Amino acid sequence: MTMDTQDSSWFLEGPASRGQEQAVQRICARVAGPVAGPGVHVAGLPLGGVQVWLDSPRHRWRFHHRMARELRLAGWHTETSPDRLLLLGWSAVCLSHRVRMLSAALTGRLADFDKTAFMAVMIATRLRHEGFPGGELPAEVEARCGDALRWPARLADLDGLERRSSLEPLRLRLAQVAGLEAKVSRRCGEHLTLAAKVARTVAGGAVPAPARAPAARGSGPRAGLTERMVCVSVPNRVTSAGTAR
Repeated sequence: MTMDTQDSSWFLEGPASRGQEQAVQRICARVAGPVAGPGVHVAGLPLGGVQVWLDSPRHRWRFHHRMARELRLAGWHTETSPDRLLLLGWSAVCLSHRVRMLSAALTGRLADFDKTAFMAVMIATRLRHEGFPGGELPAEVEARCGDALRWPARLADLDGLERRSSLEPLRLRLAQVAGLEAKVSRRCGEHLTLAAKVARTVAGGAVPAPARAPAARGSGPRAGLTERMVCVSVPNRVTSAGTAR
């Protein structure tokens, strides 16, 4: 079954695709948070699409609209009712918005490695002063920087989702989204690797390589801001050859 509304251009195509209910469950539970997350329920609709409802009626309207916003960012058309949220298929408008957001992330926040390095230094230094175990510091800093980037969690939510359409324009748009998501995933991995290296440095490990601009820009190495921030955060001490890495 295919439905097209002129105002929003969305399409409902038969039963939910493989992994759709699980992906919607992960997205809605993440948005709802630890309080309402366990009370999020997802089920397929007879003619296609998914319905979402909460156990607790408290703040239901607010949660529904937050969930709808994140689901629309994933590319789905959603509608809200007093007691549940309906996901009704791929939306050409929402998929185009996702393309814009992914492209903006690549040229914006994910192009700024120095910001990630600065954040990692601040987080690692604070945790270190609070007595956080040094061996666990890199993983914790990496996780917190990943939360700040937001895209690692968003991409993880869609793991295993089969995205398909019988309509050629939507198939092309879904393919474009998949290509951009792969680039964003690789860029996020670079940021998280940098965050972990900085954390190891603050904990007493090896000094990370300086942050560099993306190769596509052709601007060459930037000033070693990462190195300078690490130097002012790590105490001056002699590292023996036995502990050097």
